[in-house]
Amino acid sequence: MTHRHIARSLAPLLALSLLATPALSQDKTVKIGAVYPLSGNAASAGIHAKAALEVAVDIINNAHPELGNLPLAKNAGLAGLGGAKVEVVFADNQGSPAVGQNQALRLITEEKVVALNGSYQSGVTLTTSAIAEKYGIPYVNGESVAANLTERGFKWFFRTTPVASDFANVYLNFLHDMKAKGVKTDTIAIVHENTEYGTSVAGVISSVFKEKGINIALDVAYSANTTDVQSQVLQLKEKKPDVVIMVSYASDAILYAKTMQALDYKPPMIIADDSGFSDPSFIKTVGKISKGVFNRSSWDVGAPGSVTHKINDMYKKKSGDDMDDTSARQMQGFLVLMDAIDRAKSTEPAKIQAALKATDLKPDQLMIGYKGVKFNDKGQNTLASGLIIQLQDGANYVAVWPKDQAKAEPVTPYQGWQ
Repeated sequence: MTHRHIARSLAPLLALSLLATPALSQDKTVKIGAVYPLSGNAASAGIHAKAALEVAVDIINNAHPELGNLPLAKNAGLAGLGGAKVEVVFADNQGSPAVGQNQALRLITEEKVVALNGSYQSGVTLTTSAIAEKYGIPYVNGESVAANLTERGFKWFFRTTPVASDFANVYLNFLHDMKAKGVKTDTIAIVHENTEYGTSVAGVISSVFKEKGINIALDVAYSANTTDVQSQVLQLKEKKPDVVIMVSYASDAILYAKTMQALDYKPPMIIADDSGFSDPSFIKTVGKISKGVFNRSSWDVGAPGSVTHKINDMYKKKSGDDMDDTSARQMQGFLVLMDAIDRAKSTEPAKIQAALKATDLKPDQLMIGYKGVKFNDKGQNTLASGLIIQLQDGANYVAVWPKDQAKAEPVTPYQGWQ
């Protein structure tokens, strides 16, 4: 083969590598790709995620000394990169793993983003992070909890949120304490949507409970895109479980609340696995008929004057809503990514990756209630933690467990619409 032929054959490969190589732009802007569901059934979550990241960009790009020890808040821009500003390029995954995958590819090869963030639904995070892994681009996820995301041997994927096994233990310990108070918790049902998120979380909860000698009496799976859950609710009504654990996105959580009211079914206790039940659209639409639902969370607005309260004010000004647990976990994940880029003092993927691996944030450096952020060799934050909150007035969640973090006592049985 002649030198001309070799050069000609290598040209497309060289072009592709240049196309996919991110860099600090000439105007000193660091571009981050964010793939979220901005349309479709989970659009509310995606739109609130976008607001959370936009507030985080404000915190980074402008000086906010009032936010205490929060990394990147004191200075304007990324000090490690000479004050460079951050820009987020948003892409709509439409709730589809295939669309998300294509959008991740576009952000890397065309927008030249230096890292990726997203993608809410675990099934979409699965495909978008696979693209990042293929191209050697750091990917930080703040909210997807499917167990297998950190079990693939990936080197570029990092997750800050607590995961299904963490929450399963939270539920287990909460129910143990409630039983000690005389609340009946003998029979447990799990109701879950059937994508990666619902199936994985339900499986982990069942496994953790079984290890402790507690069998799940009823497992009810349904399609996340369903428009009718009457048969599932009637099944619960017939079996009469003491506790119903719900693993649902927003549209189906709303549908369940309305159907339970229509069929006059109130389980003694509902524990929601965050997600749809923490979404502002759920509280606005059916909060008043869902009084007493328990939920898991890592977020607390806090007292007026606190860092979390100030961040919530910024978020509410941007979105019109109080920050919920999902958007708070998304913001925290994004801030961890940007802290790593700042410490790396570079937009080179390998240097960002090394900085992420070296992350060791303390509780007072976070805007959420984790014990810190430190990644294991699988990319999972080992210091993530959670608590139980309750929708006591139908409009706002309040922390009720564990006792040292509670702002109110847990109320049983489930009140629903009364």
